[in-house]
Amino acid sequence: MTTAIIADDERLMRDQLRARLEQVWPELEILAEARNGEEALQMVEMHQPDLVFLDIRMPVKTGLEAAREIGDKAHIVFITAYDQYAIEAFDQGAVDYVLKPADIERLGRTVQRLKLRLASNAGNNARALDMNAMLTQLASQMGIAAKPAFLQWIQASIGQELRLIPVDEILFFQSDEKYTRVQTVGYEALIRKPVRDLSEELDPALFWQIHRSTLVNAKAISGVVRDMRGRHLVQIKGLTEKLEVSRSFVHLFKQM
Repeated sequence: MTTAIIADDERLMRDQLRARLEQVWPELEILAEARNGEEALQMVEMHQPDLVFLDIRMPVKTGLEAAREIGDKAHIVFITAYDQYAIEAFDQGAVDYVLKPADIERLGRTVQRLKLRLASNAGNNARALDMNAMLTQLASQMGIAAKPAFLQWIQASIGQELRLIPVDEILFFQSDEKYTRVQTVGYEALIRKPVRDLSEELDPALFWQIHRSTLVNAKAISGVVRDMRGRHLVQIKGLTEKLEVSRSFVHLFKQM
């Protein structure tokens, strides 16, 4: 039986990958899960798995740092959001990857490649050389890109359901004293993270802060109007609701 460890700092991502691996590779035994690169190294030493599914961007130690230390102790499969530099490096090397959120069809193709590579019993030294070369190339390319790792998904509660929402589908975030409302075209959800934290984790080119309690998706803005009291109000595509712009952020709309 082939064994594996999953390392990702997002619990929902770990749960999703585990569930979909059970669908496309029911014989695979998931031995443990890790929340960062350091925990992944500990799990590898403890369980000695055949495979390690490693998220590239994790706290404490990144997936790239953990992969260097794992070396030839296990076959590495990187988990990554789309990144052109990462995909180019993976496609040119002898390393497998899973794009997240994991798509069943694409994951099935990855599993078939993994089975073939494990069955071929390629030499550990050759695999280690391939890995080191790929990691060097990838680290260099991503360093040149120098792009911040902005949030790509939000984990939010809708009733009793925990849902993963792509950030580009979110129209706006609005906080009160306890929760932050996450509004999409079709529904709203709640998270506990305040707007002040989200403003540091979201792409500022996509999400504009218009109030200390409000972040709005710039692509969702249909216009700005002034009410009888002289306040600026943002109109959101597809919604009748308008969002107030505080004086500190009115300058964002001077050219509109």
